[in-house]
Amino acid sequence: MATQVLDDVIQGYNTIQSLDVDDLAPGEHKLWFRIATNAISQWDHLPVMVFKGTKPGKKILVTAGVHGDEYNGILTAQKVARDLVGKELAGTVTIVPGINPTGMLHHSRDFFPADPDTSPSNLNRYFPGKASGNETDRYLHSLWGNLLKPNADFVIDLHTQTSGTTYPLYVFADYRIEQCLQMARLMNPDVILNDPGDSGVLETVFNKNAIPCITVEIGMGRYTQQDLIDRAVAGIFNILKHHNVIDESPEAQVSCLEGNKTISIRAEVGGFVLPQVNLLDVVNEGDLLAIQHDGFGDEIHRYLAPESGTVLSHNIESVRAPGSLVVRLIK
Repeated sequence: MATQVLDDVIQGYNTIQSLDVDDLAPGEHKLWFRIATNAISQWDHLPVMVFKGTKPGKKILVTAGVHGDEYNGILTAQKVARDLVGKELAGTVTIVPGINPTGMLHHSRDFFPADPDTSPSNLNRYFPGKASGNETDRYLHSLWGNLLKPNADFVIDLHTQTSGTTYPLYVFADYRIEQCLQMARLMNPDVILNDPGDSGVLETVFNKNAIPCITVEIGMGRYTQQDLIDRAVAGIFNILKHHNVIDESPEAQVSCLEGNKTISIRAEVGGFVLPQVNLLDVVNEGDLLAIQHDGFGDEIHRYLAPESGTVLSHNIESVRAPGSLVVRLIK
């Protein structure tokens, strides 16, 4: 597949229908990727930034915004791009910072199709899409085949916890793939989960195509956490240095909690939930995790740890519907 440059120029930047970074001259490129038409025959475009070195090397792909309300991931990808300006590179870094603009505009994790027969959907359950599927399938098929897959030897997919809940700096990695575990540890996160992956998830699809990929969770949805953004940027640069894309030594790896099991405690009834634990607290079976109140402010439920573990996530929005996450532990 070759890079297909179109005649359109948007906000001063060229538009492409497909990308092969091998076709580009060394240097820094900002492009609009024409991904699909919407229901009124207007094209949707995604910003793409390519940093190509003068020497050959690995192709590193950084993606963000698969879920539209996960802004810390988008801000991390943008900061990586700013920090790459003027760097001497061997290989190529491609950054796609906003995969789901409809979700971003709706402050939602979901993709919002215009097709009345297609409901808003979690894009990260439908990769790599289908050429002849519904609107969501076709959107992902174009993204996967014309932009993402052809330009990656290694992939870092940036996310946050769902709106209303929070994570530390947390990485999903398939431990069966040595390069995934290696990337996860280079991120210097607080926690790594040994995760074989689920069907339709971008990380899983890359790994099944022999392109090592990790998912990085950067705190909470919707709200900016600059300290975690800075740590995630440093971790990504560690990966670039490890693969000799940047000719510097990686920072020392810091040990972190590594687990292979999570336990989700969910609201039994609706009400206002006040967490009684903090991220990364170690708890024992029976310890108090959260207290729930009704509309009068009266206590209606207490949530206790079903087994020992470390607090991986808890709610930050107090209103919890039945089944909503209250606390997640990792072992």
